[in-house]
Amino acid sequence: MPAPIVTLIVPGRDIAAFVPAALDSLRAQTEQRWRALLIDDGSLDATGEVFADAAASDSRFEVLRHERSIGLGAARNVGLDRVDTEFVGFLDGDDELTPTALARLIGTLTTTGSDFVAGAYVRSRHDRGVYVPGRVQPWVAAATDPERLGTTIFEHPKASANIVAWSKISRADLWTDLRFPEGVAYEDQIVAQRMYTAAGAFDVIPDVVVRWRLRADGSSITQGKAQLPVLRDYLSALLGGIGVLRDAGAHAAVAARLELILAMDVPPLQEIAGTHPDPAYAAEVMAFTDELRSFPEFADAHPDPTLAAALSW
Repeated sequence: MPAPIVTLIVPGRDIAAFVPAALDSLRAQTEQRWRALLIDDGSLDATGEVFADAAASDSRFEVLRHERSIGLGAARNVGLDRVDTEFVGFLDGDDELTPTALARLIGTLTTTGSDFVAGAYVRSRHDRGVYVPGRVQPWVAAATDPERLGTTIFEHPKASANIVAWSKISRADLWTDLRFPEGVAYEDQIVAQRMYTAAGAFDVIPDVVVRWRLRADGSSITQGKAQLPVLRDYLSALLGGIGVLRDAGAHAAVAARLELILAMDVPPLQEIAGTHPDPAYAAEVMAFTDELRSFPEFADAHPDPTLAAALSW
């Protein structure tokens, strides 16, 4: 194999049912110059065995194991400390890359010299025994379509909607002083906004690069917002991301985030709050919405109520 040019950090805990598809999606890449750090974060199922078998059959896979879980943010940071390639990306162990993802993302960065590139993604939902990828959602399309090369968060404020770590490939040196928050959920959001504000330039492309799995059993963190501790991490991440944008003076991006949060995040949280047995849940949601209204950029935010329909898709 040629020398790797990109490291993929692939953390996972108790994902033995899903991780073979993630690893197969790496093997199927048209760009083969990759290495993958497979981080077993204290799994109690066969995840570690799947990782070990992959490494035994392909030297591009390297396995790191934590006897006890340290969390997704910390696991990604462990991987970042071991990166020795020009580029770095992330793949959660229950998701899948599309076959041309690395070629398209790395090819774009090689051409433009930008600090990172973000692509589109789709959700895969369980349907009659299989996971079926859907369409690109409108807020994802607004962030990535049309292609923009060498742009900034000031020129393209709607890019701030793409807050996931795994739809991007970065130059490794962008991460010199950047790490994920540890011990909390939704660690992507603040980091994504820091990437947008720290980059001298970034690219966005409309190509679908990841299929994001919504687990049928509802066991992923993003499917657990009815839990009060998860809610608190979620709201803190949303506000933290807005804070990063405001500190950078990216006021149009703040307004874009407010539009999306008011249309997409707040309505389902209010619905949960209406029947939640703990009154603290409704109080947290109300305090959050009050804080959103306190931002000066709120006056420039015009949420689209039709976006919420995408949540039922």
